[in-house]
Amino acid sequence: MTGNASVPIVIIGAGQAGLSVAYYLRRFDLVAGRDFIIFDRGPGTGGAWQHRWQALHLGSAHRVNDLPGMKELGLSFDTADRDLAARDVVSDYYHDYEQHYELKVVRPVTVTSVVPIQANLMVATSSTVFGDQKTDARLIVNATGTWGAPFVPHYPGAKTFAGTQVHTANYVSSEAFAGQRVVVVGGGTSAIGFLLELEGVASELTWASRRPIDFSHTDQLAEVTAVAAVMQQDRAARAGSALPSIVSGTGVPVTRRIAAGIDRGLLVARPMFSSIEPTGVRWSDGTFTEADAIVWASGFRPELRHLAPLKLRDKAGGVAVGAGVSSIDPRIFFAGYGPQASTVGANRAGRIIARQIMAQL
Repeated sequence: MTGNASVPIVIIGAGQAGLSVAYYLRRFDLVAGRDFIIFDRGPGTGGAWQHRWQALHLGSAHRVNDLPGMKELGLSFDTADRDLAARDVVSDYYHDYEQHYELKVVRPVTVTSVVPIQANLMVATSSTVFGDQKTDARLIVNATGTWGAPFVPHYPGAKTFAGTQVHTANYVSSEAFAGQRVVVVGGGTSAIGFLLELEGVASELTWASRRPIDFSHTDQLAEVTAVAAVMQQDRAARAGSALPSIVSGTGVPVTRRIAAGIDRGLLVARPMFSSIEPTGVRWSDGTFTEADAIVWASGFRPELRHLAPLKLRDKAGGVAVGAGVSSIDPRIFFAGYGPQASTVGANRAGRIIARQIMAQL
């Protein structure tokens, strides 16, 4: 990548959604580097998975579906080694996938803005390797996901806390909290994973959640609620509303490890604290829990800052997207947004978006 360029399609992000779109574009005989360019901010392959903590392994609670065409490589996450770190497995598989389909991902490149220039779009990028550049494109596929936009809810006194505050995005390992009194905040699988890892490492553990934990004990129930959650995401995306949490609609699947944690009294969440003080958290009933650290497993928001010049955001707080395309600007596609956020959804969306791109071209 040298100098400013012009290309029909720019894909922003090389996670599951971006690679899925690229795969289907290749099926239409489009060539990476000539017909489309993929910019990825990460230093390596794997999308957001490359940044996840070392102790996280693949399993029923953190499942990754195969990318389209992965079977051709003889690879499947269903048969991947469960003893290896998930980030290493996903990174290795995605690396082989990019090489096999000649996707020529350009990294590390951060897209800083997308600006309309008459009929086309100007994509401004910054990179420690390639410097600052601009790429002229007809169509944009935004597949940036959420990892770059961690969400931490506001609570009075948060800035006065004398201990450590860590979000899922920068959690490294349980060892950093050895012997500490830790409060874990969140109602999803990440919060539960942290609690299970910190047990026996931290001196004290407290779990706080803004809503009651909905444990899902049957596969049939999980399937029904998952469909309902996707429909809820789709309605919000089409309306341009802020996207609801996926786990709030699906519940938390109860694996044997989670069931054991429930049985021994570890996985019992308290209603959310009302404020934070220098040495701990204050609950709504006036009681106080001393803490050395707060781990915020409070989720993420879609990363859309670079699209601000396009004025796509709705007054309702989100971006209006239907069938993967912006309702305001049909040149902008959203892969992995809203109902497409799961790995299954991202794969299906890749095919739909690729077909729409070909129709426009």
